[in-house]
Amino acid sequence: MRNLRNGSKLNERFRSADKVERVRLEQKDQQFLYEMDGNLVFMDTETFEQIELPADILGERRAFLQDGMTVLIEYHENEALNATLPQKVVCKVVETEPVVKGQTAANSFKPAILDNGVKVMVPPFVGPDEDIVVNTETIEYSERA
Repeated sequence: MRNLRNGSKLNERFRSADKVERVRLEQKDQQFLYEMDGNLVFMDTETFEQIELPADILGERRAFLQDGMTVLIEYHENEALNATLPQKVVCKVVETEPVVKGQTAANSFKPAILDNGVKVMVPPFVGPDEDIVVNTETIEYSERA
């Protein structure tokens, strides 16, 4: 079992006769507005209500949050428990190594630094000032934008 509030896991055995209640989570798309005092402020796009969530709710994916981005927030009884970014986000490559002649192997990658400070590995043909698509679940290069 997993604790929805803090993500901790509990290993517990149940008999086949035991009944376990399944928790239903309500999912809402919310628009990111701004960050203030370590909290992220989101707005419900239907009711225009605003909520604040701790910035660490996104963990290492926090760097990919962009102004105006729509984020999926999961609620249990009006308590926000989880926030999920879109699976793919466009970022600009700020710095990367130049292409090395003869380095055309499909599986060769080089390090790059994105405009949000995150380091990812990119194919050799990607250069500085190029927009790329990054998978926010794996934090890896996906494709050119």
